[in-house]
Amino acid sequence: MFVVDSPIGPLGVSVSGDTVVGVHFGSRPGASAAHPAAQQLEAYFAGELTDFTVPFEMRGGTEFERAVWGEIAKIPYGEMITYGAIATALGDPGAARAVGTACNHNPIPVIVPCHRVVGAGGKMVGFGGGLDRKRKLLELEARIALARAWG
Repeated sequence: MFVVDSPIGPLGVSVSGDTVVGVHFGSRPGASAAHPAAQQLEAYFAGELTDFTVPFEMRGGTEFERAVWGEIAKIPYGEMITYGAIATALGDPGAARAVGTACNHNPIPVIVPCHRVVGAGGKMVGFGGGLDRKRKLLELEARIALARAWG
């Protein structure tokens, strides 16, 4: 594992070869790396990268969690979707809470953007890294998306 310093605190990144298998909030500052994932995370936080291309592997999880993670991975940069909308897309409109639990179990947050999932009406609820981190990630993306749209 190596650590990437970021505006939301140090992120521990676990890799298997070139493939990211985990991102962990609140890691102790430690060894950094010249790994493509470190470079892409740094570019993301600098507002220079909106789509991660580093290979990743979603390990573990139930079939439902893996389906949720697949839906999360589709959410475009700077956009948000509700837990209920993901539940509906998966064919179970009443599973919004289960979607929230699956988001909390996302092994690769930021790269697989569970921070883009919000409560009904855009309400800021739940995030494994804490609501302050979620807010900062959404604000970063909103600011960059607006700057790109308006030149």
